[in-house]
Amino acid sequence: MPTSPTLGLVASNPCTAALDDFVSRAQPAVDADSGFGVALSGGADSTALLLAAHARWPGRIHALHVHHGLQAAADTFVTHCRQLCARLGVPLHVSHVDARHQPGQSPEDAARTARYATLAQQASAMAPAPVLLAQHADDQVETLLLALSRGAGLPGLAAMPAQFERHGATFWRPLLQVPGPAIRAWLAQEGIAWVEDPTNSDTRYTRNRIRSQLLPALEACFPQFRDTFARSARHAAQAQTLLDGLAVQDLAAVGVPPRLQHLQALPSARLGNVLRHWLKATHRVSPSAAQLAELQRQVLACTTRGHTIAIKVGQGQVRREGAVLGWYN
Repeated sequence: MPTSPTLGLVASNPCTAALDDFVSRAQPAVDADSGFGVALSGGADSTALLLAAHARWPGRIHALHVHHGLQAAADTFVTHCRQLCARLGVPLHVSHVDARHQPGQSPEDAARTARYATLAQQASAMAPAPVLLAQHADDQVETLLLALSRGAGLPGLAAMPAQFERHGATFWRPLLQVPGPAIRAWLAQEGIAWVEDPTNSDTRYTRNRIRSQLLPALEACFPQFRDTFARSARHAAQAQTLLDGLAVQDLAAVGVPPRLQHLQALPSARLGNVLRHWLKATHRVSPSAAQLAELQRQVLACTTRGHTIAIKVGQGQVRREGAVLGWYN
């Protein structure tokens, strides 16, 4: 890893063109006076993104760092970010969080949940401002492969969206078409320092095994895999958008709470689609594939007054109440 303090803000930064392209397509249009937050871990990707954003919007960038407190190296990350931002003249906001996972929750999910909530809080303190995230094309491929390994549906196969809302904040991922190696090669060429998370080499984590073992094999067999995988993810996202629109129409027809008689009149695929949408949109819970299949089966079998339905979904139950379904926590 290079250690030179030189900050070569040159147009050859692969993040620069990606950022320009993203902003040209972003909706809504970028306010000429708005500020931007950049989620800065101190790693290679967020360092390059910060440099590109600072060069494009000088004086309008704030760096946002989340100290998870999960490893001894976390203080080193903060020190590096402070030094980098001081040389650039970029304000740095550091928040400490308790990202320890709860029973039944993966460490990665716990850290991700804490990180997004904290970044949203930091952004709100700056007034409404988009937060730029540094996930790139390799991260997108890893996300898609993880979804495939779990038998995910369209939402999982759509991988990471380029723009989304969470906790009242807007997040942008402008680098999803930039290969990770290109970012590191540019930083090394310019002699720009970054910090390496020691957990990145820990192959106990599935993402790290994909990165170190599977991506090189894909590169050898399918040199354009980043572009083609990203195209498949976009197709999945478009298909899911159509299904979401259909679910909104069907839910309006069956009612809230859903009426059993109207649910039973739907084709099987639309029945599953509207039940999933009802639970997610109305009660913020997502059934597993097995739970959804069993719920569909019982809805269709519910032809007598005495037929009960009681299926666990999330922290509650879907139950029949007379002629309708309800979810009860």
